[in-house]
Amino acid sequence: MRIVVSACLLGRACRYDGASKPKPDALTRFGEGVEWAPVCPEELGGLGTPRPGADLRGGDGAAVWRGEAKVLREADDVDVTAAFCAGAERAWALAGAPDAALLKARSPSCGVGTTHIDGQVQRGDGVFAALLRAKGVPLIDDEAVLISGPPSSAPSARRGGA
Repeated sequence: MRIVVSACLLGRACRYDGASKPKPDALTRFGEGVEWAPVCPEELGGLGTPRPGADLRGGDGAAVWRGEAKVLREADDVDVTAAFCAGAERAWALAGAPDAALLKARSPSCGVGTTHIDGQVQRGDGVFAALLRAKGVPLIDDEAVLISGPPSSAPSARRGGA
């Protein structure tokens, strides 16, 4: 089973603040036999690390793909929408048709179900998560998996954890 994963969850220092958010307990919930495909869509979009924080404005990641919302740097409102979208597309290409995605909660790229919109954490996916959802990839939030394990739609849950 191949799972695309936010690279920061594997301990790579690629977050906007130059840190990582390793979550070994979340990773072990999937059992053995997982091929992890780590990506950082923001780095792949050329934004570098560290980088200014970003916020979705006018809607979630799906709205960004429809051209109804933008991604702006928090500090100076510079539009980084093109970089976020390019990075998401590169991450998808590197993911190689994954069976599922384990993504960092609340990230403007990877947030599943909640992300930073208009200066607050609100309902909606980040830009990369929205792309994956549109392609039918089951999405898993790194925090939710610690509470309840992989969702029943994830391949490991259907296969009994192996």
